[in-house]
Amino acid sequence: MTTWTHFEDTGAGGEEGGPDSPRTNPPRDFRELFRQVLLVTFAGFIYFAVRGLTEGSPAEAVERGLDILEWEESVGIAIEKEAQDLIAGSEMLVTLSNWVYIWFHWPVIIATLVWLHRNHRVKYLLLRNAMFISGAIGMVIFAIYPVAPPRLTEAGFVDTVTDLSTSYRVLQPPALVNKYAAVPSLHVGWNLLVGIVVLTVATHKIPRIFAALSPIAMIIAVVLTANHYVIDAVAGIIVAMIGLAFAHKIPTSMRTVRSIENQAARKNGSISP
Repeated sequence: MTTWTHFEDTGAGGEEGGPDSPRTNPPRDFRELFRQVLLVTFAGFIYFAVRGLTEGSPAEAVERGLDILEWEESVGIAIEKEAQDLIAGSEMLVTLSNWVYIWFHWPVIIATLVWLHRNHRVKYLLLRNAMFISGAIGMVIFAIYPVAPPRLTEAGFVDTVTDLSTSYRVLQPPALVNKYAAVPSLHVGWNLLVGIVVLTVATHKIPRIFAALSPIAMIIAVVLTANHYVIDAVAGIIVAMIGLAFAHKIPTSMRTVRSIENQAARKNGSISP
């Protein structure tokens, strides 16, 4: 009888436990994939629904945003206005910032989850759980401490995404978006989680470079588009790392993977009961 005691999700392709190993990639159960799609979709809907219901007082949110700008000024990190003014005269740079903010987030997250589910099931569960946990933390903060982003503070910022792009409103319908959820920046936090996980499993140079640069690009983009403050990016990183730390400690992850993949393998006659 084949056992899964030494199941690993690391190593070189073609080696035991590596990305191309039968141990790591047994035949997939599409019903299990469908369940995962439903679970992640439901979690995403809950995230946006709760986020949209916890906007709080607009006046208080704007005041907190101005307080953040004042505090950042006092410690010398209030670069948001200067940075946006720096690219204001370049349509190419403004468009590039918008594209990174829009297309480097949900499309990249979804594509990564699908790829990990197919090729690196343990890492898929790790990323999924880290996003669930950090998203829950974020929702609590959004509810008790709503903050207006720079673009809504009337401090002279331009809302480049809303003014120059329609794609974002398709990806995130306005009815489900909390305008006053600037802190923490899960755009930054979740892109960092994706980058970390991809770096642990990708073997080709291009995805590794993208994984390393994507979080940095997102930090720059959230500031240039006036969707977040510098301190939001820091808060997003902290929340994401807390989520990742707790996701590492979930004891059922490995057992879940073994159970899922044993069932799939049995259906295809790969192992005996």
